[in-house]
This record gives sequence, structure tokens and C-alpha cells, in this order.
Amino acid sequence: MIKKRSVVRQSLPDVIVADLRQRILSGDLAEGELIRQELLAEEYDVSRMPIREALKRLDAEGLVVFTNNRGATVTKHSLEEIAEIFDVRMMLEVDLFTRAIPLMQDEHFEQCEALLKEMEFSYQSGDVAAWGPLNARFHGALYAASDRKLTSQLLERASLQSNRYVSMHIDQLKKSESAHQDHSQLLQLARQRQVEAAAEQLRAHIENTKLQVLEHIAVFRGE
Repeated sequence: MIKKRSVVRQSLPDVIVADLRQRILSGDLAEGELIRQELLAEEYDVSRMPIREALKRLDAEGLVVFTNNRGATVTKHSLEEIAEIFDVRMMLEVDLFTRAIPLMQDEHFEQCEALLKEMEFSYQSGDVAAWGPLNARFHGALYAASDRKLTSQLLERASLQSNRYVSMHIDQLKKSESAHQDHSQLLQLARQRQVEAAAEQLRAHIENTKLQVLEHIAVFRGE
């Protein structure tokens, strides 16, 4: 009985982290919003201990700024920081993609195709919050054959941050169709082993997304 309760306690922060992360990515918890530990503990009907651990983990992901004895604030990046996040993504992703293309097998292409269908369905069904994580998974699947674990770990954090802003604004941007076309073209070029053309397409895709997101956020914030 004690062992069973221990397992539940250890899994509780995972559940809370996943839920809070989704709320941040969907914009339900707005950038700059204060998150108080005692209110979260009441909301989730738990003690402050798993709340504190969850907030620390989200702080490590860069989604919140955690403050002892107060809680956390949802991270609000400057426009310059958001641009830098996309630039880091571009640098890492182009390197991974060019290494992956010569090594991609049928299973890699099939996984990418399946994720593209999920992304299209999530947007059409109105589940905009799911689009960002699916977008990250699609890009990850494109690069999986490179087997560059350290680079992929570095990319994971940048992708989480950038897809947060894409998820927050994809509905207003009305760019899901062009994004789908870009992704389909990336996959086609990879199938054809056109490494240079695929790399250039990926650079253009990330750059265009960055500019669209920055423009929209600037208007949204009134900057």
C-alpha cells in the first residue's frame, strides 16, 4: 500500500507539468501571467510540493520564471529573443536535416506522412493547441535518421519555445495551409535526396514563420 501511494506521488508532478505546459502552449495561461503556488495547489487539489516541483521543471524548460515562496510567471520573451529562438532553430535544424536525408528509410517517410495528417486534422478540428507539439514531432521525425542526440536535445528546448508562439497565433495567422504545403515539400525533397534544395526550403520555411510570428506578436502587444 505504501509503495502504491509513493508511485502516485512521483507521477503527480508529471501530470501537473503536462497540464500546465499545455495551458501555456495554448495561451490559456498568458505570457507574463503570475501563477501562485497556493492557488494551483487548490485548483489541482494537491499539496504545494508537487506544484513547486512542476514549476521548477517548467522553469528549466523556459516556459515560466520560478520564484521561491511566490510561484512563477509565464515567460514573456522580447521580440529580439523570439527572433533568436527561431534563428537557433534554423541553425540546428538545417544541420540535422542535411545529415538525415541520405540516411532516411521508408519508416522515416511513413512517420512523417502520418504526422502531417495528424497536424491537418488537429487544425481542421479546432484543436489548435495540439498543432505546435505535432509540428515539433514532424520536424523531429524529419531529422531522426541523423541520430545526433546532443543536437536534438538542444533543438528540443528551442522548438518548445518557438512552437509555443506558433501555437498561440496559428489561428490568427491563417497560415496552416501554407505551412502544410511547406512541410509536404520538405518531405518530397527528402524523398528525392535533394539535400541542398531541402536545406534551402527549410531555411525559408523557418525564416518566413519567424517573420510572420514576430509581425503578429508586435501588433498583438501594440509594440
